[in-house]
Amino acid sequence: MSEAFRKLMAARQPVPTAITVPVGVMSLHFQLYGVSDLKEKRRVFAPMRSIWGKQPELAVAESGDFDALDSAVWSVVTVGGSPSEINARLDQIEKAIAQHIDAPVLEVHREIL
Repeated sequence: MSEAFRKLMAARQPVPTAITVPVGVMSLHFQLYGVSDLKEKRRVFAPMRSIWGKQPELAVAESGDFDALDSAVWSVVTVGGSPSEINARLDQIEKAIAQHIDAPVLEVHREIL
């Protein structure tokens, strides 16, 4: 090893350690009744983006059954300080979604990463 390389190695700064933040993912599978086209389906789920999609700690997206008129899958992703904090936040969101969306929830899947 050359002397110049040794000096560079000795002078380098330590690499900062990575911070791991827990991420919660909740997928909701909805059943739709009486929807005649995709525009109407999008209208049913407009509150998903307008209410929860603008919150800084949340990401909301349609994640399945894109062209189906009788069902929809939406996912909500959030971060938090601990898994229990994330689960509490997802509980709040799930209850609020049930109140604002005019479609029954068939299945909810949660995962903490």
